[in-house]
Amino acid sequence: MKDQKLSGIFSQEFGSGQRRVLAMHCSMAHSGAWRGLAHEMADEITLKGFDMYSHGRSVDWDEALDFQVANVEAGLRLLETEAAPVDLLGHSFGATVALRMAKARPDLVRSLCLIEPVLFAVTRLEAPELQAELEAREAPFRELYAAGDLENATRFFNRMWGTGKPKWPELPAAARAAMIRGMEAVPKSFDALYHDAPGLLQPGALDAVTMPVLLLSGCESEPVMPLINEGLARRLPQARTQVVAQAGHMMPITHAADTAEILRGFWAEVAIGAETAGAV
Repeated sequence: MKDQKLSGIFSQEFGSGQRRVLAMHCSMAHSGAWRGLAHEMADEITLKGFDMYSHGRSVDWDEALDFQVANVEAGLRLLETEAAPVDLLGHSFGATVALRMAKARPDLVRSLCLIEPVLFAVTRLEAPELQAELEAREAPFRELYAAGDLENATRFFNRMWGTGKPKWPELPAAARAAMIRGMEAVPKSFDALYHDAPGLLQPGALDAVTMPVLLLSGCESEPVMPLINEGLARRLPQARTQVVAQAGHMMPITHAADTAEILRGFWAEVAIGAETAGAV
């Protein structure tokens, strides 16, 4: 395993396979979240994961840029160090980062896999009643955050979107502190995720993302997630969706072997060395 820092962003590599993968983790996690998946494919892929700002061993977000934009730019710097196009892989918030990276530099992306991308602007537009139900359940989080109770806001968010175990009181103090540190950026990404501030849903906005795209959701996750994937797939030139049985929002961690098997099949269709049609 290799690790490095580039302009305050920590990254590390897992595996020794020929296929190179660049991966973006979910909120309140870090690049080590990919360890289990990478282990399942250790002889097939070399996976580089990076810690987003205010996560893991990367520096704190300075708020000079929108949080999503800052992480997209960090990811692009890493992407541009690669010798050839790679497969992009993103989970949850990291999937929204991966999508914007693929849009910005399609010439450097061989394929794209988005696992439970939290671009709620899709369902605000296409399934407003279902999205409203989700936002009603999220309301205590926003209230706790607005009251300055960041710890309990983080605890609520983790209960709603996390694996469910271990429970918050059972987590080591350092793990709780790391999650609280990462949580600060989540409410500040509301416009990007809920209002589509980047304009990803505008007609033609994703036309440049011409590489093969796989959008995964878990059948035990929030009901909006497969609808988000379907909405994105309709806007992408070469995309398909899949719902993973018995998996929830955290499937890359809780169902690493199943996720690996799905990716193995997807990547088998995308030859190493394949050029994308969306080069700029």
